[in-house]
Amino acid sequence: MNNIFSIKNKVTVITGASGVLGGSLAKSFIEAGATVVALGRNQETLDARAKELSHLEGEVFAVEANVMNIDSLETASKKIVEKYGRIDVLLNIAGGNIPSATLSPEQSFLDMNVDGWDEVTNLNINGTVYPSYVFGKVMAQQGSGSIVNISSMAAYSAITRVAGYSAAKAAITNFTQWLASDLALKYGDKIRVNAIAPGFFIGDQNRAILLNSDGSLTERSKKVIAKTPMGRFGDAEELNGAVQFLCSDAASFITGALIPIDGGFSAFSGV
Repeated sequence: MNNIFSIKNKVTVITGASGVLGGSLAKSFIEAGATVVALGRNQETLDARAKELSHLEGEVFAVEANVMNIDSLETASKKIVEKYGRIDVLLNIAGGNIPSATLSPEQSFLDMNVDGWDEVTNLNINGTVYPSYVFGKVMAQQGSGSIVNISSMAAYSAITRVAGYSAAKAAITNFTQWLASDLALKYGDKIRVNAIAPGFFIGDQNRAILLNSDGSLTERSKKVIAKTPMGRFGDAEELNGAVQFLCSDAASFITGALIPIDGGFSAFSGV
């Protein structure tokens, strides 16, 4: 009997696979029987991630590639297709905020570091657009594939101090809808593009802004929790089920969708 929720044997490219969210997704996809291609800028770090996952039954292939460089991505794509013959799934996980693009509590937009704005918007927009452009060509040729992008709660409404990151993630929401429409119209209903919008998860990039040195909540964190009906931060593993679903045949009529995974943050007015 065919399990429509299965992602078994799907060749899955994960950008940012050496990070917290990418690593969690890589582990979950391998455990579900997928073949994972871990992409990142540092081969040594990728090899360490592959070794970390080597005790699992599935296969992981570490490929060095820079999501900001088309030539690098095309080289990676050639290696993947030569090895596996296809690419079934692309998870665009690379991205995130950067310190130089984060305003201090006392600063306004007019104090912004413009270089930081350029860097964070470039990373979060083109770091998704470029892999979609390169690996999407393979999907178009084979007539099937699923792309999942990462948006954010910052794309729903204004979150202070992160103007560039917010603008970039809003762009990803729009790009997801645009690309989903374009690929379906041009290449058929077997190529789908969707996105998830994570709520607040503590990772390496935001730990200092959400937790004090003693592990207690910062004032910013207290505001987040107050607007989250579930009353807690998310765990990286809580993204995995929704992403697997979007990549499975169970989601065969879903494209251009944005799924919040946020403990109710986007639904709650705070009152």
